[in-house]
Amino acid sequence: MKTQFDVEKIIELGKIQNELDFERALIADRKLRVLSKKHPNLKSVRKKLRVIIQDYERSNWSKNSKISEKKIRDNDIAELIAEGERNFSNRRKLLIRSRLKKFDLTQLELGVILGHKSKSYMSELINGISPFTIKDLVIINRLLKIDLSYLIPTILPHTLTIKIKASIDKLDNPKVKLSKSDFTQV
Repeated sequence: MKTQFDVEKIIELGKIQNELDFERALIADRKLRVLSKKHPNLKSVRKKLRVIIQDYERSNWSKNSKISEKKIRDNDIAELIAEGERNFSNRRKLLIRSRLKKFDLTQLELGVILGHKSKSYMSELINGISPFTIKDLVIINRLLKIDLSYLIPTILPHTLTIKIKASIDKLDNPKVKLSKSDFTQV
């Protein structure tokens, strides 16, 4: 299950497949605009991503494409999910940076510990452009003493939450009940 956006995978695929990835790509594009000032090699990544975004917009949101109420609702949901992920990523970034400062470590030194030698790649990870591996997050948890709940996103895709709710309803077990808040990130 994919819960984090990965720019490289979208570029490799060459297209955006759904509204959630579209919203994620828009957020990544804004982040890349800022990051590419410090890391010029990210300019080409951003350029490729922008072409993919424009292709998606042309085929899904132009005057010629069919824009239904369902499509607008799907986009609204995707926008909320992507914004929640962006907020989570930003809080995680600030927390990691504050702990690095507390331990007198730089982002680059953390990268060496994690086995990542590229300064720009570490910047992509910290800024949520590329996803951390579980191994990275466990090391950060242990090294910087950050609770995993602040490091690992727990947002479930909307389609999965619908399936889970339907499965629970079918079970008809009064002991197994979930509220809306059980499906949202804290």
